[in-house]
Amino acid sequence: MTPAIATLSHFLAAIPAPPSDSIGPFRLYGLMIALGVLAAVTLAQRRWSSWGGDEDAVVTIAIWAVPAGLIGARLYHVITDWNSLYSDGRWADAFKIWNGGLGIPGGVLLGALVGILVARRMVPSWRRLGDAVAPAIPLAQAIGRLGNYFNQELYGRATELPWALQVDAVVIQRDHPGEFAAGTTFHPTFLYEALWNLALAGLIIWGGRKLVLKPGRWFALYIAGYGLGRLWVESLRIDPATVLMGMRVNIWMSLVIIAGGLLWFIWGGGPVDRERTELLKAGADPAELFATETSFDALEPGAAGRDDAIHPGEDSANPAEADPDDADPDEVVEDGADSDRDDSDGRDPDDADSGSTGGSADAVGESGPQPD
Repeated sequence: MTPAIATLSHFLAAIPAPPSDSIGPFRLYGLMIALGVLAAVTLAQRRWSSWGGDEDAVVTIAIWAVPAGLIGARLYHVITDWNSLYSDGRWADAFKIWNGGLGIPGGVLLGALVGILVARRMVPSWRRLGDAVAPAIPLAQAIGRLGNYFNQELYGRATELPWALQVDAVVIQRDHPGEFAAGTTFHPTFLYEALWNLALAGLIIWGGRKLVLKPGRWFALYIAGYGLGRLWVESLRIDPATVLMGMRVNIWMSLVIIAGGLLWFIWGGGPVDRERTELLKAGADPAELFATETSFDALEPGAAGRDDAIHPGEDSANPAEADPDDADPDEVVEDGADSDRDDSDGRDPDDADSGSTGGSADAVGESGPQPD
């Protein structure tokens, strides 16, 4: 390739620097994050409702989890980049979130923890809800990553690839004074991560139509997949970062994320629910397959309201075998079990019979199991 053709190709193909980082009073970085959240909530609602769940529960959980995720992401960024960006009297810059600086690992961690706490009170299985949300999170991350383009941050090593990124000379001199000649182009690592996350979201959606995994395993796959993509992207980045034992902190964190996701994925044996996978392939409605994990109304009378008690293969509550002292007043108890219990307590069987024909109806009531 002649120099003239190479120059023309570079001019036509390179990704130009953004003309502006805002639209009126709105920063494009923040708008991309907001659009990502909106897209993620919409996708999670559709998946959860198609599985028989209440889509309003997704919104309620998001109201708590999204702010927690943003706080966690900012805290992670500030902590890991304190020495390079916020030390020496620059601590006030830590509050200028509109200038960029969100660490996704911290956002996923705190957002997930808060989301789980809320979900345990709202849905029978927070793990199954996590599976519904699994492709929505990388979708949000992919859209949010485009905000890094407008902030001109998170670019990688110098390259002359056709899709190389142009960065303003002022930004280059600020970040890497004297290191690069004018006109140098760089790997758009934020774009690589966005495309990786879109592919990960698509893989989870496609896989969910072919296989039924045990509760929480699709979310575990997202965690491991995100960590793997982040490991690749971090190996290309050149922006200032805290280094630990010769490697960027985010590379170490990526390795931890991969290990944690894989451990969760294989924990307790094979991840595939073979019985329900066969039913899915036979044309079963996912809303019927996941009914006991998405709606309290579908639980057996007297079943526990926690997802630990309703997953296939795990212990479930049996009201006929429950300890009388631990019995839930809302549980439906058979008359015979009432009589046996009354005998064991030393009460007159006649009293037990009269209670089963009269008072037991009041004790049963019409209320179903409630989340504890």
